[in-house]
Amino acid sequence: MNSSFINRKDRIIASAIEIINEAGLASLTTKTLAMKENMSESLLYRYFGGIDEVLVEVVDTYTKFDKAMLATIEAKSISHFNKALELFRTLSTYYEGYKEMSVIVLNYEGLLHNVNTREAIAKCISMRTDFFRTEIQAAIDEKEIIDTYTAEELTCIFFGAMERDLLRRRICNDNKSHEQVASSLLEKLEMMLRRKENI
Repeated sequence: MNSSFINRKDRIIASAIEIINEAGLASLTTKTLAMKENMSESLLYRYFGGIDEVLVEVVDTYTKFDKAMLATIEAKSISHFNKALELFRTLSTYYEGYKEMSVIVLNYEGLLHNVNTREAIAKCISMRTDFFRTEIQAAIDEKEIIDTYTAEELTCIFFGAMERDLLRRRICNDNKSHEQVASSLLEKLEMMLRRKENI
């Protein structure tokens, strides 16, 4: 396979993400994608067998850095709670740097209902939440943070706050970046959760 073929495939995937970002998951069709790429639908089929194949590649693009990200955080010589916080800082930087990609978070439900993308997106969600929950539980067990909330409740709070802010950015004309909002939230949650002797 030559490099121009690969580069064109990458551009098609980037265009697919842009379409989802601009008009929603239901708007991604071979027709809209071909129009965005200024090509015929028949030419599009030289690169992908159909829109489901494109969606699989979109999800793969979204999830491909997760294993490396989690391994990098796990290898750091920092506390369990700091590892959990580092996951959110890293994701915030990712979504800030590639704003269009954050739309995938807001389309989890649709991707989970697609037989071709269900497994990959479910694995990504599980990897992230399991990592966070495990680090939070270890932080609670080691009395690094208070146990007012369970690890499961804190996982819901943190991931829910991230999704809510990504949605807020789409509906509000807010000057604050996702990174700024996430940083402020993490700082407040950290102060609330850390035991006084660990601050």
